[in-house]
Amino acid sequence: MALNKNKDLKMFYSISEVAQKFNVTETLLRYWEKEFPNIKPQKAGRGIRQYTKDDIEQVRLVHHLVKERGMTLQGARDMIKRDKGGGVNKQVEVIERLRSLRNDLQDIGRNLNGLV
Repeated sequence: MALNKNKDLKMFYSISEVAQKFNVTETLLRYWEKEFPNIKPQKAGRGIRQYTKDDIEQVRLVHHLVKERGMTLQGARDMIKRDKGGGVNKQVEVIERLRSLRNDLQDIGRNLNGLV
């Protein structure tokens, strides 16, 4: 789920980029905006949403709690509200880093197998 390294320099991401990153629909992202006040992308002309890296981190947290851990929306809202120290968000970051490392190691393994 890591953003393309060249695109990491961007300040804003479109709703379609964010939806693709998390493999969800744009409609679901708009719904989560209504349900989770911590997701608040800026809106440019004609209501076009512009997600910052902070917005994406909030989407990542909600995605993890709802889609990966199977929590209800209310349960996820309650956990985010109780988590003032950011512990859950840090856990999600660690999980993402570990997944990225696993993918990198799998790529290296495939490349090594191709050399043998």
